[in-house]
Amino acid sequence: MPHLSVIVYGPNAQGHLTELLDSLEAHPLLDAEVIVAAVGDWARETAEGHAPETIVVPLPDGTGDAAARAAGAARASGRWLHFVRAEDGLPAGAPRLIAERTAELDATAAPDTPVDVLLFDHVTTTWQTAASPSRDGRFLAAVGRESLTLDQATDLLRLAPLLGNRALRADFWRAHEEQLTTDDEPHAAYAALLHAGRVACLNQAAYEKRVLRPESLPPRAPEDRLALIDRYESLLSLARDRRAARRVLYVLMVRDLLRTFAREDLPDPVAREFFRRASLAAVRWRPEGHQRPAGLEGVRHALLEEGAYTKYRAFQAANRTRRAARKTVRSRKRQLSAKVRDHQYRRALSRPIDPDLAVFAAYWDRGVACNPAAIAAKLAELAPHIHQVWTVSKENTALLPPGTDHVVPGTRRYWETLATAKYLTTNVNFPNAVVKRPEAIHLQTHHGTPLKRMGLDQRDHPAAAKGLDFAALLARIDRWDYSISANSHSTRMWERAYPARYTSLDYGYPRNDVFYTATAADVRAARERLGIAPGRTAVLYAPTHRDYEAGFTPRLDLAALADRLGENTVLLVRAHYFYGGAASPLTGLRRSGRIIDVSSYDPVEELCLASDALVTDYSSIMFDYANLDRPIVVYADDWETYRTTRGVYFDLMAEHPGQVARTQEELTEIFVSGAWRDENAAKARATFRRRFCEYDDGRAAERVVRRVFLGQPEEALPPVLPLEERTPAPTPEEATA
Repeated sequence: MPHLSVIVYGPNAQGHLTELLDSLEAHPLLDAEVIVAAVGDWARETAEGHAPETIVVPLPDGTGDAAARAAGAARASGRWLHFVRAEDGLPAGAPRLIAERTAELDATAAPDTPVDVLLFDHVTTTWQTAASPSRDGRFLAAVGRESLTLDQATDLLRLAPLLGNRALRADFWRAHEEQLTTDDEPHAAYAALLHAGRVACLNQAAYEKRVLRPESLPPRAPEDRLALIDRYESLLSLARDRRAARRVLYVLMVRDLLRTFAREDLPDPVAREFFRRASLAAVRWRPEGHQRPAGLEGVRHALLEEGAYTKYRAFQAANRTRRAARKTVRSRKRQLSAKVRDHQYRRALSRPIDPDLAVFAAYWDRGVACNPAAIAAKLAELAPHIHQVWTVSKENTALLPPGTDHVVPGTRRYWETLATAKYLTTNVNFPNAVVKRPEAIHLQTHHGTPLKRMGLDQRDHPAAAKGLDFAALLARIDRWDYSISANSHSTRMWERAYPARYTSLDYGYPRNDVFYTATAADVRAARERLGIAPGRTAVLYAPTHRDYEAGFTPRLDLAALADRLGENTVLLVRAHYFYGGAASPLTGLRRSGRIIDVSSYDPVEELCLASDALVTDYSSIMFDYANLDRPIVVYADDWETYRTTRGVYFDLMAEHPGQVARTQEELTEIFVSGAWRDENAAKARATFRRRFCEYDDGRAAERVVRRVFLGQPEEALPPVLPLEERTPAPTPEEATA
């Protein structure tokens, strides 16, 4: 009996079924079956041409989605069902993620309170874009890994109403099949939650919703919009006795009805009827004590409840006029401001270059940080006559070290400084408007070793590029004179991703110098500042951002991990975590010092020095941390999805810096068993260090300053020490010996 039945249903719309089945075939799962409820001959022929173990249920042309789902489910033998439209997709490894999470739920649930619905995140692909993240992650993250009733987590009703972003327990489906069998997919998705006894979440993207070009689909009759009102009235009736759920559904209903009325170009008779029926529904189902939103949205709600169609149309017209006027004013202000700025900048460009002026910037004007900070510190030591000015956003100026000369972007001095400085150093890029003067030197330091694809290599990964203007990017990199590299892998990737005539400086990353120059006293001081008690093992957890997610969402149950690792382990967490309030399971752990939030702690190099080991996923911090020759564990629970949506330069699963965990249980076992620092981990780390710590030896900043700022020839620079001759900073254990 398979654990998971993936039920693909519907016609082979625009040939997308082929892609879907190809992806399933490329990542087979032993404990899953694939059933294709194929609507029409093309879908049947496509399905029959794939893996022989695929179960094909042929259905005649015109079979509706509900009937196709039911036909596929009738053939399913899995304990869980995942319904996938034939035109949609599955990120690589998605069935594995779902199967593992549902198996975990089955193993931990009490027999009398099973989980009926598993919810997970999704990405959206349109005919124009690929793999755009949803906004569902925050709701999934808020639930964590505990199973709940819907009444305990009614915000889950705010998830995109797709059957594809939820898996249903087979017994639950059979018990409620009649109520869930409808061609209105959103209705079925909501109804599944309303009927479920308990629900659980998987905070990862395991579904790809494909939006076809509307002009390629059969037209919808204007009257079809009226079905939206029927959907919500039916759902509100179903939730009649569930006060919290009904409140959320009511808010969703009013929002969707108002949006449909405002955005759909309905004929006046249909629009009037839609508004009339929407008004009746808004009044009929309004919860007791419901408060309208403030501002213009509240006015819209009030007019809807009044049924004031004519007033609403007048209100719309007035708003359009007001928005147009404001847009015109804003546009004129921007144009005037740009003209003034351009005039000031052009005048400044006519002045002589100041040979003793250096501008530094890091992370989009965040402050003194990263490679630029390390270079600036060494420059102050070796060439104190060169005046340093940092570009820093207004909100970050208060965080600057005392006495730091700085300019705020957009100000007159900012443009004058950029126009006349001899040296411009950044780890990202200066604005497009910056002109490259022949006498000026632009130094690009970068801010990590590339695992993920960068620059021009993002063209095939729209979720990563997010509308990046590649022509503007090329214009920016054409300003570079020098590009710093930490290893030959980076040098090759930078030259490929950023093709221009700059000179590659294979000197190492200046920010990593501290990993060789720090003393035992520095390590002890770092731990004392963080409040890590002597003798405790400190594990730094530093995950990276996912381009397919709307924002950071936690991937580990830190409370459970801390509990398993014991009181002698401290977790340093460098990411915003979605636990809060007095009832948080992390509250006690924070008070005891077993979990320390270091999300805003700078510099990150100090966190590395203070820790005994690193847990990360695909963050470039692993390449820097490897200089310390301390244990690294890669937690790659969504490697296939990340590799597909973001694109990578090498297979981290084959060329990792230590141990690799694919589930939280595996991660816990690596630490409990001691495998995190065993011989196999040390061998993998040694290979990784040879490849990626090639030029880091503690003197990178000196080489950069002498070559770029002092103009010394290559042969006069300190040579890069061979790896075997380098001595990293002492470990915390060594520092207290």
